[in-house]
Amino acid sequence: MTGHIYRDVILEQHARLFRGAMGAEFLFMDDNAGPYRANIVDECLQSEDITRMDLPAYSPGLNPIEHVWDIFGRRIAARQPPPTCLPELRRALLGEWCNIPQDQIDNLILSMPRRCKACIASSGRDTPY
Repeated sequence: MTGHIYRDVILEQHARLFRGAMGAEFLFMDDNAGPYRANIVDECLQSEDITRMDLPAYSPGLNPIEHVWDIFGRRIAARQPPPTCLPELRRALLGEWCNIPQDQIDNLILSMPRRCKACIASSGRDTPY
């Protein structure tokens, strides 16, 4: 992933549209990965009037999508038999993505106030989440 790819694929194709649909209250959450902090990304966010949420550098547990990726990865790893070629892997990925229960995602979102408090209490370092 590069800053250019992130801008072209994520920001311009997705975040910009969500920002348009949500309006001025839209707050964009990513993490502190290098490509996400490239100047070209900052310029794009500014030009699209997208506000980025400030996240402490050492708090991956604060971002709910990290937990969704964990759920997703565990479901793929538990498949029997495991995918043995790219077409099987693609089908498995699409199937598992569609089968993650919405209540699990809702619970992650609802846990954000607790996550934020834990992050503040740990001065932005690792939390139990």
